[in-house]
Amino acid sequence: MITLKSEGLTLFKPQAVDNVAGHYFDTGISAGFPAPAEDFKGQRLSLDEALVKNKDTTFYAKVSGQSMIGAGLDDNDLLVIDRSLEPTNNKIAVCFLDGEFTVKRLRVSQDEVWLQPENPNYPIIRITEDNNFLIWGIVTNVIKKV
Repeated sequence: MITLKSEGLTLFKPQAVDNVAGHYFDTGISAGFPAPAEDFKGQRLSLDEALVKNKDTTFYAKVSGQSMIGAGLDDNDLLVIDRSLEPTNNKIAVCFLDGEFTVKRLRVSQDEVWLQPENPNYPIIRITEDNNFLIWGIVTNVIKKV
């Protein structure tokens, strides 16, 4: 496992384990009235297969902080990040900015790049030539604890 730690994120390289899958109920689970239990057809579901499109370029990272709560990214959530995806306007990206990792929404217009938090208590960051900046990967999924 590769672990990269920064003040904002801890990154982990996924390590696939063969023949590990949880039960999956393809009928859906009602969030309204209870569904009849006899209709459940248990299948196996691998989260690696469901969440990871490119094994060699996918990493996991734990969120640290509150700057993206408006996008549903809470402290200690686990992000699935694909480094092979094209960074485009409005994508949520993990970026390396001036020696630290951060996760923000990309705002790209003409020759400007901005990193927009999803919490009004945090400032929008304008990227300039003075910044040491790299778009490290694009967030594809979020895994939450309840």
